[in-house]
Amino acid sequence: MQIQTIGVLGAGQMGGGIAQVAATAGYDVRLCDATLELAKRGVAKIDAMLDKQVQKGKLEASARSAIVSRIVPIETPADFRDCDLVIEAATENLELKLGLFRKCDEALRKGAYLASNTSSISLTKLAASTSRPDRVVGLHFMNPPPLMKLVELVRAEQTSDETYALTKAVAEKMGKTVVTSKDAPGFLVNRMLIPMLCEAIFALEQGLGTPADIDTGAKLGLNHPMGPLELSDLIGLDTVLFIAEVLHRDFGDSKYRAPTLLRNYVAAGWLGRKTGRGFYEYPPK
Repeated sequence: MQIQTIGVLGAGQMGGGIAQVAATAGYDVRLCDATLELAKRGVAKIDAMLDKQVQKGKLEASARSAIVSRIVPIETPADFRDCDLVIEAATENLELKLGLFRKCDEALRKGAYLASNTSSISLTKLAASTSRPDRVVGLHFMNPPPLMKLVELVRAEQTSDETYALTKAVAEKMGKTVVTSKDAPGFLVNRMLIPMLCEAIFALEQGLGTPADIDTGAKLGLNHPMGPLELSDLIGLDTVLFIAEVLHRDFGDSKYRAPTLLRNYVAAGWLGRKTGRGFYEYPPK
């Protein structure tokens, strides 16, 4: 089967970024969120980001128009009926994703495929909630999708070889380098990343250094492009906490435990860039 139309469920930073790279690769895109207004707002944000590239001379104005014209905002998952593949990029919450997967499964024709951008939730469990478990796969884009080259392709226990090959080709057409993971908590990237982020938060909690000290140490001492506390703020502290709890619960290993400071920040609503305050403060957009 040839993929021509891709649905993206979630018009936030991740979903909007996935929609942008898909449209840039030549796919027709249907972008959906909780309301049609949010979906339209997502398309407008993509247009604004592409306009900045035009102003910098990195993109032709005609190319910008072509990309945006391929992205159609839609109102509900029921409007995915003409899509060949739907990529879910909703909040990292199991019950939410299960509900959305069922809605997409009901809307899609029999031969279509379903993917999740989840960073920690079991693809096997998501696949089992559908009538097409062999056509379900994980496509974990790194944040932000237009800039990050990696896609983590996660095989559920039910994922067929055909589904794996087809979605791998889709990600590569989007210009991504693909790594493959079995379905296990955190997959490859977050299994390595989350303990590091939590250890940096433990260091802050114990007063070993300031946020700037910790991040500068990682950037200049480890050659990381972004410090762990900066990265946590970008990801969202609620998401970091959720993944840490999944790893701790499923592996039963204390090395995955979440710091009290992280829990307190999330309880306070200090979630990072998206709320204007995390380990750093951010001016309102």
